[in-house]
Amino acid sequence: MDRVLESVKQIVFRVLPHTDADSVFKDLNVVGMLHEFWEQKQAGGSRCGTESLVVYESVPSPSPPFVCYVTLPGGSCFGNFQDCLSKADGRRAAARVALMNSVFNELPSRRITQEFISHSVQEAASTASGCVGDAKDPCTSIGAYCYMLQSNLGKTMLEFQELMTVFQLLHWNGSLKIFRERKCSRKEVVSYYSQHRLDECFRSHMALDWISKEQETPGILSQELQVALRELEEARRAGRELRFYKEKREILSLALSQRHSEGASAQSPICDDGGKH
Repeated sequence: MDRVLESVKQIVFRVLPHTDADSVFKDLNVVGMLHEFWEQKQAGGSRCGTESLVVYESVPSPSPPFVCYVTLPGGSCFGNFQDCLSKADGRRAAARVALMNSVFNELPSRRITQEFISHSVQEAASTASGCVGDAKDPCTSIGAYCYMLQSNLGKTMLEFQELMTVFQLLHWNGSLKIFRERKCSRKEVVSYYSQHRLDECFRSHMALDWISKEQETPGILSQELQVALRELEEARRAGRELRFYKEKREILSLALSQRHSEGASAQSPICDDGGKH
């Protein structure tokens, strides 16, 4: 643990040379430090895109406790896990969690290497009661996982997280099952989604899928949204990365909004005034 802390301090000093590493996570200006951290990474040639560096989202609430989420370049999301009495406190607390994870992500152990892949595949095979030899066959689940890791060789775990979130959503949505029924290989699916970002188009398509599910099973949208909100709250309280849970909330909320819009349009009276308005 001491070696990890020392490594973290070295990373802080390298990325933020004018900052005291011992007080970096206690500083009240942690919001500015988080922005500077990612600004320095982009200046240093990080793989992150050119979108806004750090995006904050405060959950509307008339009274405390206040909740704030912060999304980093690449899409990783974190939130304050303790009760905050003001929106500013919530923003600082979320930034502190995000900064800790950003710095920790710079450790060598958080980068995908061949050694990391071998260890991860062995762990996956053990957990799934599979065989390490399946890693050579992309048609198997372990093989697909190995292929995903190999395709992201050299990236950090936060950079790899976006692809993992995509596949978590595809599994939750039932899309992976459909791909299997259509005889799409796991390698084909991984290759396709490795080239497509988790964006508004992706969310819209998933929202349409859930609207179809609502037509087949009335009430499922509201039920799933309540589950997603509960999971998001539990994950935030545990200080975990929140992208998957937050995306579920966004997709289901979008589907409900579109569903209500369609219902309102269907119930609107049609005025026949001979074309005069």
